[in-house]
Amino acid sequence: MIKIRKLNKFFYHPATLHALKSIDLDVHKGETVVIIGPSGSGKSTLLRCVNRLEYAEGGDIFIEDKNALDPKCDINAIRAEVGMVFQSFNLFPHLSVLENVTLAQLAVRHRKKTEAERRAMALLESVGIAEKHSASPDQLSGGQQQRVAIARALAMDPKVMLFDEPTSALDPEMVGEVLDAMRKLAKGGMTMLVVTHEMGFAREVADRVIFMDNGVIIEDSSPGELFSNPRHERTKAFLDQIL
Repeated sequence: MIKIRKLNKFFYHPATLHALKSIDLDVHKGETVVIIGPSGSGKSTLLRCVNRLEYAEGGDIFIEDKNALDPKCDINAIRAEVGMVFQSFNLFPHLSVLENVTLAQLAVRHRKKTEAERRAMALLESVGIAEKHSASPDQLSGGQQQRVAIARALAMDPKVMLFDEPTSALDPEMVGEVLDAMRKLAKGGMTMLVVTHEMGFAREVADRVIFMDNGVIIEDSSPGELFSNPRHERTKAFLDQIL
């Protein structure tokens, strides 16, 4: 579903930083791949390059058979197939929960309002927040807002879901409800690429865990192998610090 080859990304201010160094990565249909690693290792940058929120200077990123880095590609068409959930919820504060989940359906998918609202309510139900459909975002907790953001991304019927540390801005007691929504997605067969510090989630839900450091994929293996018997000393040192 996602094929990344020789991906390189640089940042030039205040000094040149080689953020991603010749990354190769495959994510197959229905897989949940979790990326872990220290801050500044390139995890979020990699995720943002997949739907070209960051433009990589070299390499290829294929979503199915479409190359997101091809200047001739219709990036909006690719983005319509790739849902993304960020650290911050990015809900429109002047719209209700239901309106937040229907807006892109109307504007991008060109669905009728009744169809968009029916889809939105079904998704809000699936993430356990349908009763808040008429509330505004500022009436919700952080965990509730993040679940609305997940429903909004799913409303576009994406083929791939990207999660960029979706629980890092939440109070600890709200983390579980967001992870539960993500577990349901994984069990339902959604293709997911997840950056997270939630090691329990990675161990339980991931098909594969990627460890990144300094812009490089250091290790790519099953959760059981990576957490119990990491092959690389850098992976072991990182896990010893956080587990």
